[in-house]
Amino acid sequence: MKGLEIGLLVLYGLGLLFILSYSVIQIYLVIKYNKRKKLGPKEWSPMHELPKVTVQLPLYNELYVVERLIESILKFDYPKELLEVQILDDSTDETTQIVAGSIAPYLAQGFQIEHIRREDRSGFKAGALAVGMQKAHGEFIAIFDADFLPHPDFLQKMILPFRDKKVGCVQSKWQHINADFSLLTKLQAFGLDAHFSVEQGGRNEAGHFINFNGTAGVWRKTTIEDAGGWQSDTLTEDLDLSYRAQLKGWQFVYREDVGAPAELPAEMNALKTQQFRWTKGAAECARKNLGKVLVAKNLSLGTKLNAIFHLMNSAIFISIVLISVLSVPMLFIKQANESYAWIFKVGSIFILTLPILGTFYWTSIINQYAKKTIAFKHFMVLFPLFLSVSMGLSLHNALAVIEGYIGKKTPFIRTPKFNLTNNKNQSWRANVYLTRSIGLLTVIELALAIYFLAAIYVGFRFEDYGLLPFHLLLVFGFGFVSLKSIIHLFKINQLA
Repeated sequence: MKGLEIGLLVLYGLGLLFILSYSVIQIYLVIKYNKRKKLGPKEWSPMHELPKVTVQLPLYNELYVVERLIESILKFDYPKELLEVQILDDSTDETTQIVAGSIAPYLAQGFQIEHIRREDRSGFKAGALAVGMQKAHGEFIAIFDADFLPHPDFLQKMILPFRDKKVGCVQSKWQHINADFSLLTKLQAFGLDAHFSVEQGGRNEAGHFINFNGTAGVWRKTTIEDAGGWQSDTLTEDLDLSYRAQLKGWQFVYREDVGAPAELPAEMNALKTQQFRWTKGAAECARKNLGKVLVAKNLSLGTKLNAIFHLMNSAIFISIVLISVLSVPMLFIKQANESYAWIFKVGSIFILTLPILGTFYWTSIINQYAKKTIAFKHFMVLFPLFLSVSMGLSLHNALAVIEGYIGKKTPFIRTPKFNLTNNKNQSWRANVYLTRSIGLLTVIELALAIYFLAAIYVGFRFEDYGLLPFHLLLVFGFGFVSLKSIIHLFKINQLA
């Protein structure tokens, strides 16, 4: 029994240590980001002569959003003769007919638009982009997912950093057209804003590796070719290519001052689909590229360290699941063994994780409001809710990460799009692409909510309240994720 207790304590400690280490990296990025913000937006010199740009629009069954996407792309303030649009359409439904009808008037106006169809979806999005590359005439490649609505001046701004021949990719900041649609979209926006400000901005300022986010960015065509082209052996082909290109010595530029509006998933199971692909893909990229980073002779120790946590950041969900599940046995071990008291006292240092993460997300939200008081009010509501729901998604994401590390292959499943704005009268219920069955995982998530509710009871029985806030967050998080999954499924099936 003693050996089991020690084993559980060690596992619990390792989980806490990884989370604390991850948090330390985050505070480092905060410092670098604040340094970047003090300097203000960089002034970019205009191009002497605008280059030809190929805009690639990879599609798969996007009947709700494809018309608005095409319309926004063809409103670019860019010379018509220098703009080539490739619609990489792998659709199996009426999306293909909608595309044909949408582009017809623009073709009559002389726009260069090619509607590219494949006989099969081999390689999924990466495969479609690779086919487009073979036919692309542009010196630069801009890529947009179907749920994006870039501003007319997007290309004019994004092309400027390429005056430097060492720059291989420029990434913009995602904005959100439906952030205020629901609590679910508000929390997503809260997390993504931190990534697109502090993480991307901090890493770029420090000269460390950043990533192309799969959309709303521009590539130098020769960079893609030099890095080995688009490859489909991971679910996040964007992160994979980013690392292969930077290992080749290409520089990336992140432009926080250029926004690209997009839609956030408003339905829980759609969000889970997206989260699964992102987290598993990141794990696959770590498996594929981490060794190359560690042995690279041209990288500094700081860049390698940041790359380790960047590639392995999805492992945070394994740690969250580990310490969450083990937190209940910890209550019993602490109660039964006074000799372990010193271990728990030392372990209290991990409480530092919370203010560190708070600083990270506060740094992001403070820049979004003119008044600090308003920013603070929003932060105090959204930060604990975001932590809680992230915990609630941890089991789902941890399983995806494990699959990525062990090399289990699954198909690329797109995130359903809805064509939603902040108008709360809009509905997503009739979306034909949504999942209509409940999985075992949702049942387990609900069971975990009950498990942590029992942990709160145990804490009160033992008069041990140290883990009470943590368990409250877990109850809400797993309860929210599981019940939202069930409720959303019920609403969908009502219309079936």
